Amino acid sequence: MTQLTKKQLVQIKGTKDGLVLRLDDQCAYEDLLEELKRKVSDDGFDGQAEVQLQLGLRYCTEEQLKELVGCVDLSPHLRVSKVQSDVITMEESNRRVIERQSETYVGIVRSGQVVQAKGDLVVIGDVNPNGKVIAGGNIFVLGRLKGIAHAGSNGNRDAVIASSYLEATHLMIADQIETMTDELTVLSETPEMECAYLHSNGFIAIDRLQELRLIRPELSSFKGGSELG
Repeated sequence: MTQLTKKQLVQIKGTKDGLVLRLDDQCAYEDLLEELKRKVSDDGFDGQAEVQLQLGLRYCTEEQLKELVGCVDLSPHLRVSKVQSDVITMEESNRRVIERQSETYVGIVRSGQVVQAKGDLVVIGDVNPNGKVIAGGNIFVLGRLKGIAHAGSNGNRDAVIASSYLEATHLMIADQIETMTDELTVLSETPEMECAYLHSNGFIAIDRLQELRLIRPELSSFKGGSELG
């Protein structure tokens, strides 16, 4: 008769930065805590290791979270440096919903005028020099963007700025700002149909608008479609 292997509720993996403790997110909390206490008290640990706790989809109260961290920190060889969870708070969920909403402004954004949206902002018209558009999400200008644009104003680093004519004086995405100099605008022969986004190097980059589908594929929510015969 084959003996069934008991499922491990705490999986330990070593990385170059320390240890990762992946906690089962389906079992009872008491069973998880018991196994965690047993594993972190193992005599096999030596030295001092940084620990990342991965909770997965388990929701923990503040008290439970402190208990899990405290359990690991009781070991003289382990110290929790990061707790990672796939569960988001209600506040974070509401923020994401708001940022995905879209508001439309029709007209010219004149010098000294500020147009602001909590989510995405679509401007059907020009943004004149010294005019400013701000959005918690993305900014799309169906016209000439000659003023200042700040996308991801709440910290969304995945936000983009796209315009029919990208001639802005200043571009901002999250906390990054770029002054449009000759060195930056020379990236393209003309400022037509371009987009700005945060590159993986942390700086604002500009590319052709058609590249947006590759740079930020999650922007597209269109489903279906067919070819004409």
